[in-house]
Amino acid sequence: MPRYRCVIFDCDSTLSTIEGIEVLAAAHRAEVAALTDAAMRGEIPLEQVYGRRLDLVRPTRDAVAALGRRYVETLVPDAAQVVGALRAEGIDVRIISGGLLPAVAALGHALGIADSAIAAVDVYFDETGAYAGFDRTSVLARSGGKREQIEQWGGTLPRPVMLVGDGATDLEARPAVDCFVAFTGVVERPAVVAQADVVLRGPSLAPVLPLVFDGVPPRTAAARATYEAGIAQLAAHDPRRSPTSPRVGDIRS
Repeated sequence: MPRYRCVIFDCDSTLSTIEGIEVLAAAHRAEVAALTDAAMRGEIPLEQVYGRRLDLVRPTRDAVAALGRRYVETLVPDAAQVVGALRAEGIDVRIISGGLLPAVAALGHALGIADSAIAAVDVYFDETGAYAGFDRTSVLARSGGKREQIEQWGGTLPRPVMLVGDGATDLEARPAVDCFVAFTGVVERPAVVAQADVVLRGPSLAPVLPLVFDGVPPRTAAARATYEAGIAQLAAHDPRRSPTSPRVGDIRS
């Protein structure tokens, strides 16, 4: 049996190399980026910046749809292969994000993930497609929301559960999962890295496979190739480890 039966991925700077709100920001990019970074470092509660960013950006329906396509175009290396391998082995794969639901769902659909396994913040438009607000009741628009969402999924999540993410909002969910993996391939946040169970260094998500499968390769040839690439990446970034037995306790660096 795999070591983990469910893997939950963050979207921005984890499955995709971009921060969606910054892509939408245009002329307000610098201000929005600063707010996002402060929230992801845990310096400002998410709820203090969420509505403020959207009020600055006011994304249209077309802009959000374009962002969904951009997410797909900017997948992190091996993300599609990893998700495909996990799903082929019967592992529950989900996405949890403080991003905008239509765009995050577009990425999830491209990876074969159903709507019921995607959690993000819905956004509203008027009849012309202009921005008309967001779901202010969403737990994912406030600090601690990812933990709340995972707890709401509750019994539908097969255990053990691994969460892969890059920011403080992901770290906040650590008590609700069995392993929190800090992915640093897009951006490294020292406060998050310091408290993660596992730290993945390098640009690819391939190391997720050896962590999940715990030394037993997946069945398909394509998945095994990604699995072996993941082992090599783990070994390259922690030469003290044996490359053939990627145990969780050995990976922190």
